[in-house]
Amino acid sequence: MPPRKGSSPSLALVPEDASYEQVALAARDCRACGLYARATQTVFGEGAVPSPLMLVGEQPGDKEDLQGHPFVGPAGRILDEALERADIPREQVYVTNAVKHFKWEPRGKRRMHAKPNMAEVHACHGWLEAEIALVQPAVLVCLGATAAAAIFGSGYKLMENRGHVTTDSPWAQRVIATYHPSALLRMMPDEDAYTQAMAFLVSDLELAASFVSFRTERRRERRPSESLLGRRASHRAG
Repeated sequence: MPPRKGSSPSLALVPEDASYEQVALAARDCRACGLYARATQTVFGEGAVPSPLMLVGEQPGDKEDLQGHPFVGPAGRILDEALERADIPREQVYVTNAVKHFKWEPRGKRRMHAKPNMAEVHACHGWLEAEIALVQPAVLVCLGATAAAAIFGSGYKLMENRGHVTTDSPWAQRVIATYHPSALLRMMPDEDAYTQAMAFLVSDLELAASFVSFRTERRRERRPSESLLGRRASHRAG
């Protein structure tokens, strides 16, 4: 069981001995930081519960905020491609973010991503701890610097440690940090940089997958129950 950071405000909102659905329902009404005020909804993690492999990103993007599911926008499509190349079935892993509400700033009529600060990451940490306890991953992959900071602390240097396997983390038997798929989006104008970064991302995911086993049969991934959460009907991006 991972250690609990007693000062994280969201810990007080996590119900004791609760199921995944109950924790996801509680997270819907989180007010542990001010990000909820401008977000459409809480975007909780989804996937297999439990799962041998857990992926943690930074925060929901615009598409995720509107649809209520993690990694369904442009960065999600890059993640799907990387998972496919690494021969990892997405429905058998658990995917979430360190921060559950979309932080944004207006740019004309568009809502542009704004990086969450460490106070916001810490405020949301109780939900991440609860997810880790429920998912019980053998391997945890941090996608990007914010996720790595949430797991390793603010002093963690992603580019110096990318692809390194940490075996003394309290959160999982093995923890690996790699690129966030959104970083690859920004590299797209430079084909060489994008190709190299995708190769690193796939290689790191392959490394993570080498420590676990996936079922040969497939089943539907876990999402918070639509009826339980009263969520508006939405369609996942293809």
